[in-house]
Amino acid sequence: MSQNADPKQDFLDAELISQASQALNAETWVIQVFVVLLATGIINIIQARILRRLHDVANRTKTPWDEALIYSVQRPLTLILWVLGISFSCRIIGEETGTTLFQAVPAIRDVLIIALIAMTLTRLIKRAEYNLIQSKQAQGKSFDKTTLEAVTKLLRLTVFITSGLVALQTLGFSVSGVLAFGGIGGMAVGFAAKDMLANFFGGLTIYLDRPFTEGDWIRSPDRNIEGVVERIGWRQTVIRTFDKRPLYVPNASFSSIAVENPSRMHNRRIYETLGIRYDDADKMREITEEVRYMLRSHPEIDTNQTLIVNFNQFASSSLDFFIYCFTKTTDWVTYHQIKEDVLLKVMDIILQKGAECAFPTSTIYLSQNNPEDPAFDPSALAGGSGAVSHSLSERQAPTPGSSVDSGSR
Repeated sequence: MSQNADPKQDFLDAELISQASQALNAETWVIQVFVVLLATGIINIIQARILRRLHDVANRTKTPWDEALIYSVQRPLTLILWVLGISFSCRIIGEETGTTLFQAVPAIRDVLIIALIAMTLTRLIKRAEYNLIQSKQAQGKSFDKTTLEAVTKLLRLTVFITSGLVALQTLGFSVSGVLAFGGIGGMAVGFAAKDMLANFFGGLTIYLDRPFTEGDWIRSPDRNIEGVVERIGWRQTVIRTFDKRPLYVPNASFSSIAVENPSRMHNRRIYETLGIRYDDADKMREITEEVRYMLRSHPEIDTNQTLIVNFNQFASSSLDFFIYCFTKTTDWVTYHQIKEDVLLKVMDIILQKGAECAFPTSTIYLSQNNPEDPAFDPSALAGGSGAVSHSLSERQAPTPGSSVDSGSR
């Protein structure tokens, strides 16, 4: 028995098959995207554990570079894996849906990878700098921190410029055209920002010439600048004054002023002038010889430097001698303690020799009431007070038994 086929039933069967096929295809690419993202997450977990263990091992070594390398790739590597996983998933979705939006994914992926590689290099440079500083400080070794910071800043700047040019070339821009435009634009920017460029090159000069480094005490006789250098930047230098105020000095200023760096002195100088009375003139030689011997035997005085103790002046109220020597220390507080000890010992020597330190005095000569004396005052006798006239002129010769000399003290 033959049966006639139902056209309506055939159409429904074909429609069901088509919908089932589309649903199956949709489920296939969704599963593919899910598998890619799941695999990306699993790979990230595995690499994070491996790098964590390697980081622990690197921390126990004395080399600062292996720890810096592992530290620098930890975060960027995770991001790079996710960028690759997401971009691959977007490509699957774009091929299945035909959406033109996903055509820009490869270029975006390449730019992100370039940026993450640049991030890795900058983290490596910064971490290596930190580890090197910590290593030198732990070993107690001296190093030029300013030069190290200058080199690392230049390296980071080089990485930034290079990665930017590579990213532009990846996006389809001509690097030669960009450089040509940058040359013309650089001239215009240079004229507009000449002060900023002057500060930049001033900072570069500081890094190269190294007249001072961070932590140095500097001062300028040309400007009201004195304090401790806290930070040397590309545009300005931060100085902490002795009243604890921050002073921001543009780097270009250091190209036109003289800078004194007392932190690099080898010794500190003691230069004092002392005076004894004129009555103690016969003791001057003994005092200077004793003070000279005391300084040469003092444990904190550098005898390899200039040491002078000499009588050098007939002052108005004293006989002056000066002390000129250098301490071994350059520490400010210790220097003043040594200077105090030296001056106290000098004072003891003066007293031991029977002399006294001088201070400004004046001498007064008194004259008797002689009618023939030009300084005679009849009104004083008329008053019956028995008062005597006096002259303050030191040029008048005193009569025997009538002069009062306070001496030089």
